[in-house]
Amino acid sequence: MPVYESIKNADNKIVISAANKDSVVFGWDEVLDTLAAKVKAGAVNVAIDGWYGINYEKIAKALAAKIGGKVTLIDAVKLYKTREEIIAYNQPYVTDDPGFGRVNKTGVVEDLMCECAIAEIKAQLAKKDGVTIIYGMGASIKAFEDVLCVKCYIDNTHQKVQWDMWEGRLPTFGCTEPTKGYNWKEYNYSDYYMLKRQKDYMYTAMDFYVENYFEDDLVLVPRAAYDEIMSTLVKYPIHEVKIFSPGPWGAYRYHDMDYGVEGLANNAWNKIAGPELRILIDFGGKRSINMPMLNAMQYGKELVGELIHTQYPGLFPLDIWLDDGWHPEPQPAERISMPMHIHPSSKYVADHFDEPLGRYETYYIAEAYEGANTWMGFHDQADIEEWERLCEESQNIKPIDNWKDFIANWPSKEGDLYLIPPGTMHGHGGNQMVLEMDTNPSINGTEYSFFEYDFARPSWDDNAKSMTGKPLKMHLEHGRNMEKTRRASWVKDNLLSTPKVIKWTKEYFIDQYKTTPVMPYHVERIHFEKRGVLDTEGKFMHMLTPTVATKVTVRSLTNPELKAECDKFSTLVVPACFGEYEIINECGGRVTCVVQHWKKG
Repeated sequence: MPVYESIKNADNKIVISAANKDSVVFGWDEVLDTLAAKVKAGAVNVAIDGWYGINYEKIAKALAAKIGGKVTLIDAVKLYKTREEIIAYNQPYVTDDPGFGRVNKTGVVEDLMCECAIAEIKAQLAKKDGVTIIYGMGASIKAFEDVLCVKCYIDNTHQKVQWDMWEGRLPTFGCTEPTKGYNWKEYNYSDYYMLKRQKDYMYTAMDFYVENYFEDDLVLVPRAAYDEIMSTLVKYPIHEVKIFSPGPWGAYRYHDMDYGVEGLANNAWNKIAGPELRILIDFGGKRSINMPMLNAMQYGKELVGELIHTQYPGLFPLDIWLDDGWHPEPQPAERISMPMHIHPSSKYVADHFDEPLGRYETYYIAEAYEGANTWMGFHDQADIEEWERLCEESQNIKPIDNWKDFIANWPSKEGDLYLIPPGTMHGHGGNQMVLEMDTNPSINGTEYSFFEYDFARPSWDDNAKSMTGKPLKMHLEHGRNMEKTRRASWVKDNLLSTPKVIKWTKEYFIDQYKTTPVMPYHVERIHFEKRGVLDTEGKFMHMLTPTVATKVTVRSLTNPELKAECDKFSTLVVPACFGEYEIINECGGRVTCVVQHWKKG
């Protein structure tokens, strides 16, 4: 799926100590000169470890040239078993399921390495014969801890790795060239988790954190500066870099939003907050640095709250999407609707994929145009077994002419909220802007949607910029397994939510939408003209999205220097530790902000 990014107003401006700010080095030559100066004298072993998608050899050779003289280079690829052995190791996590895998819950990079190779290279490093640079994923494993003098960790972002993987240019564990036939599930379900556990170790072992987001640029962040940057970041409201994806139901409201996205032909959805996005951190250096949002989970208690941190270690539990639905001319439902799909419960993802949390979704109608509608639930008299038979027969290749006889449709207006617990057949019906709020089932952001019917339409081909791709594949077995018997009359009484005022002042008021026990989070709104006040209570992370506004400022009441601005249809992640804060209208008119937060804290 093609992905575009918008960095407009995405910088996180934080303040750190002058000493740590000044210790950060920017620039390819400047970083290499700084590292070279540290290792020129004496026998020094340097490790350049990191994530997938980094040209380690290029960096190591450039550093060796800066050092001069005798420098021994060791490619960490020598540590690894054969590709065939790695495929066999990953098979239980790849599985035979065509759509999903199972999480590698305990694996580490050492599992893929040869013990004899580890011993041989450690013995070589222990000799300390001049300068030795070991480079590549896993270059700084725990076994080498006592023989390494300088440890660097080079990070990469989720989207860059995905692009390399989709384009077939990603070298993986044990490979010096792009890995042929690499199964994306190897990354999503196994390699990602082993890389993460190595990164978790490096947070406390590294001497330097290195950003290499731009190919010929480096940023060297000493460990003390990195620790202050991250511990400070989670005290502020956090912006993430939004991502946009075209698709067969994609629409065109984004043209009016001035996101600064080039090359996007339509916008099926954009993600404005979630675990797999990247962040930009402006701490007063020469430029902002890039890193994965999930690095902030080092401080999970401060960010997501103690309960989530304890119950779901490492999990960023909430997602926010913005589903575009505006078309300049009327379109048939088969063009502007999402696929008919359902989401799994926590029990289902635990049983089938070893994930910690199910997908519990809501649609908040941020804008409604002529014909705004949502598909949700089955008609009271619909034969669900017949629906399943028709979907099986169709395989999304043969059209189901009478599909509307099965799926209930609801007209939408701005401010409507649809509760979509697991097992509920649904889909955005178009002609509306949907603020889609979800739980996130996966530490690395793997999405769990079980598609059953996508109108047998072509998918989006982003190279041709047309609906000429192959029809989407369905997940019928998982769809059949999940409960999906909710009928229109039950949906009307239980899932079409209405708000109730829970706090009113002359300055602002807050309303909260009714919920059901199975939904783990609340959706609330705060309305004001000049200023409103909310409180995380030290335990609830807030996902705050202005839906009626131009720009607001979110500012701590106890520490006013902790603040961030937020545009309409952008989300600020307000950390659980933030406490009481004010939201200030910066542009006049009336403001409504939608807030998603966990029920229990």
